[in-house]
Amino acid sequence: MLEIKGLKAGYGSMSVLQGIDMQIHAGEIVALLGSNGVGKTTLNNVISGFIVPTAGSVTFKGQRITGLKPLEIVALGIAHVPEGRKIFPNLSVRDNLKLGAFRRARARIKQNFERICDLFPRLRERLDQLAGTLSGGEQQMLAIGRGMMSEPELIILDEPSLGLSPIMVEEMFAMIAQINAEGAAVLLVEQNVMQSLSAAKRAYVLEQGRFVMEGDATSLLANPQLQQAYLGL
Repeated sequence: MLEIKGLKAGYGSMSVLQGIDMQIHAGEIVALLGSNGVGKTTLNNVISGFIVPTAGSVTFKGQRITGLKPLEIVALGIAHVPEGRKIFPNLSVRDNLKLGAFRRARARIKQNFERICDLFPRLRERLDQLAGTLSGGEQQMLAIGRGMMSEPELIILDEPSLGLSPIMVEEMFAMIAQINAEGAAVLLVEQNVMQSLSAAKRAYVLEQGRFVMEGDATSLLANPQLQQAYLGL
């Protein structure tokens, strides 16, 4: 579904991604792991069209999307839920959700609205509430729900568990599994290594702009090098 080859990108004269290759297949959860500042968000922004790479290519369902605008990429079926949620705090929960269908799936906005409210019952209870007054966990649900309103075939979730309580983290990962069960492929960008590898089929570990480990998530979870570096074992 998504294929990345020889990707290099950065900011001005600062190089961040050092030539990476990556694949995501239809219907799978792929975890992207790494510490702060190694290039995870840069990669997300290249895929979503916010950053133009200096070399390499990104292909989605056989179509080269390198250089397309973000709205064009959304229309093709990629949704990006950024780190920090980036909801519209002065709009209602209802209006935030509806904005998710602005570029794609407008014809099915009512059906998708009901589907998202079924997936996140807490949002249904707060449809007329200003989004900025929601709890952190509820805002994360709203951000994901807004992304799902476009009926994405691939959804990028950037640090969805950041700042959430342990109970809310468990609930969030259960929702991610449900989203995937409904057919969407998921690129799960996380620092929560244990939860991410338990949820994912495959994973990539990014360090200083390069992948240093990749493969089956179960095998990576048992990898002594990863356990020592990220789990303190």
